[in-house]
Amino acid sequence: MAKTSPKLTRCKIRLGKDLNWWVTETNDKINWDIDGLSVIDPRQAAHLLETLDGLREYGLDDSIVEKAFITFAIDSKDAKNDVKIVRSDDSVFDADEQQLFLLPDILDDERSTYAEFLDHITKLQVKMLNDTFNFEKDVAIEDLEEEIRENYSNDYMEGRAIHVFHEVMDILEYVPEGYSLDDEEDSENKDEEENYDIDDLPEEEENIEEDDTMHWDDDDQDDYENKAPFDDDDLDFIDDE
Repeated sequence: MAKTSPKLTRCKIRLGKDLNWWVTETNDKINWDIDGLSVIDPRQAAHLLETLDGLREYGLDDSIVEKAFITFAIDSKDAKNDVKIVRSDDSVFDADEQQLFLLPDILDDERSTYAEFLDHITKLQVKMLNDTFNFEKDVAIEDLEEEIRENYSNDYMEGRAIHVFHEVMDILEYVPEGYSLDDEEDSENKDEEENYDIDDLPEEEENIEEDDTMHWDDDDQDDYENKAPFDDDDLDFIDDE
């Protein structure tokens, strides 16, 4: 899979205090500046891709999504909790299944494929909002971009980097003040409930005479009530060495 940064084949990443992964080293130190460089982990990728699905009916282009990120797979983990990841040929859309990390392809800066991706989803998000809500005045792309910049202003002033996952999700979850996509979904569900017809309800079942075969066995009932809860599964996608 052709990408604009073929020399970048491996990175070291570390989990920050903000519980996000940040790049601490790359094999291509000439072209890649690690200052503020972050990656999306497999769980974040799964959530991001699920959210992107909501924009498909508005023209989401899979090829733009695919080109925006470079996929990496876990290679090893050391005692300092630094994780080495190596380049993968797997698709961005397999990130959750293949446990991949997604690095934004920002090699060309403002003209990068990642920048193109941000522009693409911004336009689609605005289109979705204007189609969903009855605004007195349609939301403009500039409105979204300006509000997000204002939200980041303190971070910029204090020199804090914006993690790539939050940068993307802030666009995908943007709704003008006073509106909520959750409220819209609740309203649709309420309308569906109010449209129920009495004929849609199941017919009342005839009373069935109870016999001995319909009683719980005392021992079975005790076992059911005293059943132990689920065992906790280890959900970590990185196993300790």
